[in-house]
Amino acid sequence: MDSNLEVPRRALAVGAHPDDIEFGCGATLAKWAAAGCAISLLVCTDGSKGTWDPESDAAGLVVTRQREQRAAARALDSAAQVVLLSWPDGELEAGLRQRWEIAAWIRRIKPDVMLGHDPWKRYRIHPDHRNAGWLVTDGIVAARDPLFFPELDAPPHRPSSLLLFEADEVNHVEDATGFGTAKAAALLEHRSQFRSTMGISTPVPDPEHPEVADFRRRLDDELSEHGALAGFADGEAFHRIDDL
Repeated sequence: MDSNLEVPRRALAVGAHPDDIEFGCGATLAKWAAAGCAISLLVCTDGSKGTWDPESDAAGLVVTRQREQRAAARALDSAAQVVLLSWPDGELEAGLRQRWEIAAWIRRIKPDVMLGHDPWKRYRIHPDHRNAGWLVTDGIVAARDPLFFPELDAPPHRPSSLLLFEADEVNHVEDATGFGTAKAAALLEHRSQFRSTMGISTPVPDPEHPEVADFRRRLDDELSEHGALAGFADGEAFHRIDDL
């Protein structure tokens, strides 16, 4: 099992919704940031359908989720950059316009490493996750080749590695030992998702609350399970692609 990339100078993580990045690679980003990496989080959708409450105000939820995403990024790294593309939740397409935006941000940020959803994951039913994954792979190709989108006012850029989280076939693990707390703190900033995603009924993330403690245990169990693949106490598992 491959493990532990050299700490990149810049990393760009792309997620379909607010909180997807933190679930997929939050500990890895926190580890790299602590070692001096400049991290950027790009969220494709506005999160406007992320509730079980049919009476919820969609516009108000968008504002809430933007605020939560920025707070979560700060929990990983106080200097983290957040990019919100705000495509409608549940309607993200892997189209040319969306690819143009991803390519533009790759060329602007110039990440050494990118992270995103695995678009090849079998039996995935959420279209936003699939399409966000395709936008990363397609965006990398468009960002690296100079004749794609020549109107972009930025030179081509080719990342050295791509790490796909939620991987269908894991071949790489990042040691996340000591960074589970940062991952949990970031996720607990997404309070609008407590009920629907985390199984937490309290609006305040009290660490002593049984449901919060249970959520932390589930996170810790996953980190331990992923870490064991490469002999680490804790880890985050990915499919790594280097031939970009």
